[in-house]
Amino acid sequence: MGLAIGSSAGNTDASFTIGPMGEVILKKDIAIGTEFNIFTATGTPVEWANYFKYYFIVPGSKIRPYADGGFGLVFATGGPFFDIRFGGGAAFPIANHLFMPADLQLGPVFVTGNTVFTIQFRTGIRYEIYLLGFNSVSTQGIYLVR
Repeated sequence: MGLAIGSSAGNTDASFTIGPMGEVILKKDIAIGTEFNIFTATGTPVEWANYFKYYFIVPGSKIRPYADGGFGLVFATGGPFFDIRFGGGAAFPIANHLFMPADLQLGPVFVTGNTVFTIQFRTGIRYEIYLLGFNSVSTQGIYLVR
């Protein structure tokens, strides 16, 4: 769940976002993921994004800062359109395997004849599930982000 701001050709539009995501942690500090976001902006754009994430290891801290980047498709009137995103944030522990992230994403959406630059401020609930006894592999379940 979050707030998105888009700006293009002198026009600015703000909207709320919501959607699920999933992530697989490949190593202690490297992950890949995908997400599906629905925006309340005009035309109700929908985004399918994929990303690579790097978790910074902070000795003695349970807070998990990260940086990420990737690409996606935005389905809106006249589209789909390609987007590139990058950003970062931190996941704050609130219970065993349960985190609340604070996330910032930036990047362009390449629409026909123009480019829209977006800024997204997001948060949610993240629950880690460990799969089949692999200690280094987890997925993010309920992560109401956008």
